[in-house]
Amino acid sequence: MNDVVPITLAANGVRLEPLEPRHEAGLRAAACDGQLWQLRVTSVPEPDNVAAYIAAGLEMRPGRLAFAVIDVASETVIGTTSYHDIVPALDRLEIGYTWYARSHQRSHVNTTCKRLLLGHAFDTLGCAVVGFRTDNFNHASQRAIERLGAKRDGVLRHHARRRDGTVRDTVIYSIVRGEWPEVRAQLDYLLAKERPC
Repeated sequence: MNDVVPITLAANGVRLEPLEPRHEAGLRAAACDGQLWQLRVTSVPEPDNVAAYIAAGLEMRPGRLAFAVIDVASETVIGTTSYHDIVPALDRLEIGYTWYARSHQRSHVNTTCKRLLLGHAFDTLGCAVVGFRTDNFNHASQRAIERLGAKRDGVLRHHARRRDGTVRDTVIYSIVRGEWPEVRAQLDYLLAKERPC
């Protein structure tokens, strides 16, 4: 696997650029669009904790590469996503820490971001497998991951602590290199139907 280094990716009016402190105000506004930090099954930061959230993402390099998700037309930060748990020796990484302002959920944004990140992971970085994980009660996230074409690998029981102190089970998914051509074709098909004209 090639080195995972900061990069900017763009398509369909969406740009992924390395997350930096300058994105703080925009990311705070995105979190406020729907009061996303109140959702029990996500890790969206409270508005006052966005700076620390960004700092933590930067401190996790090289094991995590966080991106700001930008709406190109308005140059507005609409969310964030990351490569994480990067394991070069296994040609493996995961995509996660993903959330979008409520006004951009159930739009072409998530499909576009995943198409960009998966394409870069398989076609440029040379990954053998890309993983995903989510809370066992985050059914919307599970449906979105499955819609990408990822296969459910299993459940890690009693795996991670939630913000409210309870401990979640984590549902694990993956896409392997041999599946990528079919997944890519499906994502391109979905985007042809979803994206704005």
